[in-house]
This record gives sequence, C-alpha cells and structure tokens, in this order.
Amino acid sequence: MLRYKMSNFNNKIRIKLKSFNFKLIINSTKDIIYTAKNTGAVVYGPIPLPTKIEKFIVLTSPHVNKDAREHYELRTYKRLIDIIQHTEKTIEALKHLNINSGVDVKIIILSK
Repeated sequence: MLRYKMSNFNNKIRIKLKSFNFKLIINSTKDIIYTAKNTGAVVYGPIPLPTKIEKFIVLTSPHVNKDAREHYELRTYKRLIDIIQHTEKTIEALKHLNINSGVDVKIIILSK
C-alpha cells in the first residue's frame, strides 16, 4: 500500500475515463470531481478528449442485392481529470467511490 505525505504537492493524479454511453461518463466525472473537491483537492477538468467513431457496414442480404446495407457506428467518449494538491483523504475517498460498470477508469500518479 502506498503512503502519501500531506505536504507532498509534487504528485498529480490523472484519471482517464472511457465509455460508450455519454450519460454514464458525464455522471462518473461529476462524482469524481465532487468527491475530490469535498476533500480539499484542486481539480482541473473534466477535459473532453476526441470521440473515437468506428463505423461498420453490413450486407443485409446473404446472396444478392449489394445495395442493401446497414450502417452502424460505435462511439467511444473520453474524459481527462487532473487532481492536484491531493491529500490522503482524497485518495481514500476515490478508492471507495462507486463508478458505473459501463465506464473504464485508468488512474495514473505523475510526479514532477
């Protein structure tokens, strides 16, 4: 288990969020920012990153009719949150935070 000193402000927590559902990622970013600010941390973000769009084209007819096609797309929404001047209270609150199951969360601790 990592221990953090209260006076160590050189570390920065970077949180990257990914989701296929726009509402889930908005709610998750609000929850993270709310808990971080309640513990006295300085929060930069949420920074919206470019949406990745994957397009799929499927033939609807199994044999003929090349013109009959269905178009599908899969959108991946991304957000970035930086937490600066965090304390042990902030880290403990983020550990116990419940995030929706449709959101992928990556936490990186950066040191200067």
